[in-house]
Amino acid sequence: METSYDVRIWKTEVYAGARTSTHTVRWTVGGKPWREPFKTAALADAFRSELVTASRRGEAFVVGTGLPVSMDRAEKNVPWLALARDYVAMKWPHLAPNSRRNTARALTNATLALLATERGKPSEDELRKALTAWIFNRRAQLDQAPDEIRQAAAWLERSTRPVGDLGQASVVRTVLDALAARTDGEPAAPATVQRQRGVIVNVGEYAVERNLLARNPITAVKWRAPKTVKGVDRRVVVNPVQARTLLDAVGEEKPSGRALVAFFGAMYYAALRPAEAATLRKSNLSLPTSGWGELLLETSTPAAGASWTDSGARREERQLKHRARGETRVVPVAPELTALFHQHLRLFGNAPDGLLFRGVRGGQLAESTYCRVWRKARVRALSADEVASPLARRPYDLRHAAVSTWLNAGVPSTQVAEWAGHSVAVLHQIYAKCIVGQDEAARLRIATALGGGT
Repeated sequence: METSYDVRIWKTEVYAGARTSTHTVRWTVGGKPWREPFKTAALADAFRSELVTASRRGEAFVVGTGLPVSMDRAEKNVPWLALARDYVAMKWPHLAPNSRRNTARALTNATLALLATERGKPSEDELRKALTAWIFNRRAQLDQAPDEIRQAAAWLERSTRPVGDLGQASVVRTVLDALAARTDGEPAAPATVQRQRGVIVNVGEYAVERNLLARNPITAVKWRAPKTVKGVDRRVVVNPVQARTLLDAVGEEKPSGRALVAFFGAMYYAALRPAEAATLRKSNLSLPTSGWGELLLETSTPAAGASWTDSGARREERQLKHRARGETRVVPVAPELTALFHQHLRLFGNAPDGLLFRGVRGGQLAESTYCRVWRKARVRALSADEVASPLARRPYDLRHAAVSTWLNAGVPSTQVAEWAGHSVAVLHQIYAKCIVGQDEAARLRIATALGGGT
């Protein structure tokens, strides 16, 4: 390892672009120039300060990396698993339950791609379970895990590559390729790949903050992620007749179908997300005897699983999606939905805490319960060809149908975005293909502009 004491450190350069600024630290080691860009002045100043401090205390710099010996040594010696575990500890208090679970899954895939040895390796299933359910889950107590899980965790502790290996482009590509494949070897969904890559990019930024890496190696590698399909497939969208037929079929499913008609109705008529509908309380309803009413939405309860929530419940109430804590959203209630809510309250009432929809034995409504009812209702209500198609395959597709209905009815997109809890840009991006009947009108307008030809 060639080192040098001939170090010169320059002032940080700032490039102010149209959207972002880049802060670049420049220095030389043995006459060899080095530069490191950062997104913020704070990160650049911190990195430059480390270089200046090392130079002033007479520390040698490594010519091959441009780093002080201490930073170079730290970069090479910290195991990946230790960094990933520290990252989870840092992020955990600030993440929603589903984000915690998704982070654990991404780190599990990355860790299995960064193994330094195969000797004595436990089974793939044991390693995945040890990582996802125990090592990367802050609520789990590893000392209480089964013996095979503790043995797998101990093997992982001594078998992951050092963080410094991420400086090799081939290693980074191995990690990214692992994110792009499912456990069965089939390609992962593009949205899943993008989400998991985002987690690993953040881990790279965290390593830079800790001076374990000079720059983020994940963003430095040119790797093309699968393209994400962002628009709604119009084949999933039901028309009003199909929607009413499905709601009738839900009411015929025993034992819990009748109590879920208004639940699914809230998704179709008011475009609620399942997590929002599951949180509805009587206090959220503002209903006349008949006609149009309103919903005042305050919270949402995404289903993440008891092991990922702070409370230990499967669902944990949080702020509305894309909104700050305490923000609300007002949604109109169509006359049909007003009638469904009144019917539900008359037949089933509400829980002591006001919740409208509950599990078969009380408590929170489980995702498995309403998904099972929906699957059976589709078979009952739709033809064999429709059942085999994507039409309303998921309860969430009722929300897509609601938003599509509003747009096709001519409701301004700004109003639809407000009711649905989207930005206008996202609304246009997701639902552009679901706006039907516009082609002929557009042709007529163009023909008029061209002089009236048809």
